[in-house]
Amino acid sequence: MVLAVSCLSSAVSAAPAWQRLHLPQPAQQGGYDFPVYANHALAGDAADLKKIREVILIQHGIQRNGDDYFAGAMELLKASGRSADEILIIAPNFPGTPDKDKGFDRMPVWSVQGWTGGDVALPGAGTPVGLSSLQVIDDIAQLLADKSRLPQLKKITFAGHSGGGQLIHRYAVLNHVDEGLRSKGIDVQYVVANPSSYLYFTPERPAQSGFAIYDKAACPAYDDYRYGMQNMVAYAKGMSGADLYLRHLPRQVTYLVGSLDTDPNHRVLDKSCGAEAEGPTRYDRAHGYWAYEQYLGKHIPVARPIPAANRQYFDVQGVGHDQGRMFGSQCGVAVLFGDKAVVSPQAAVCQVVRP
Repeated sequence: MVLAVSCLSSAVSAAPAWQRLHLPQPAQQGGYDFPVYANHALAGDAADLKKIREVILIQHGIQRNGDDYFAGAMELLKASGRSADEILIIAPNFPGTPDKDKGFDRMPVWSVQGWTGGDVALPGAGTPVGLSSLQVIDDIAQLLADKSRLPQLKKITFAGHSGGGQLIHRYAVLNHVDEGLRSKGIDVQYVVANPSSYLYFTPERPAQSGFAIYDKAACPAYDDYRYGMQNMVAYAKGMSGADLYLRHLPRQVTYLVGSLDTDPNHRVLDKSCGAEAEGPTRYDRAHGYWAYEQYLGKHIPVARPIPAANRQYFDVQGVGHDQGRMFGSQCGVAVLFGDKAVVSPQAAVCQVVRP
């Protein structure tokens, strides 16, 4: 692997440095470069990587501010009492079209929000044809799972908030590497916080009493991807909703929603009709989807109930659309850093939800 370290911005001396990670693709001989923030040097065979036992991949929101998410995760790691020698924090930073002045030269670039759903990168120098943002996470995960580099790795956590929550939620459903990672003895978990929308396996959506087929006259494309199974993103073509659901059952997913993330006019809330079919606010959409997961296992003939051990649902009390307070909540710290992590007395309280 080839990697160089670059500064995010020489004008902001306090900003963390990003690393130019070279990601190989089996189908692309040359691979591609991608910017990440990390608390350990990833170049070559850095000796301190041999001590890493856990990786936390923290995904930024639609502002593409991986530096802020990385800094927030590092503050939580320091406060948790866990050893930074054993935990690798890595924050991928998806370059968007407005980011031309950030030094991300000859790297894949996405439309401003296209990366949140797994869209392919825009054509350009250094960009493999058809590179999905979901594939980028695959490639990072596969690189980290290389036992010659991280021989003691036992766990990878994929976590995202808001736009990052959208990507990580869809990644939890659609990715192709989960089973392979677990077969290597690596525990894999996903933490999804306050996304604007969710991916449904069937045409049903929340209704006044339970779930029902949504009115296509009100929204003809409500079941298209990124909300449903129709016109699926290229990364996951060829699998039905039932197949994806069954594969998703054993995956470990924790959902968090802020009890105050209830503004139907929030400035970065997805207000498309496909998203509105899931509910008016992030809080409503979260609870609707959690109930849907349970409904699906009981009412769809091809499905099976999700094992309770594989899902956790939490309301984070008194918190709105705030990634720092969500991941810094009692349940956020516990799921990211373990039950023995130190939790701040000011951390938001979490309420377990049983849909």
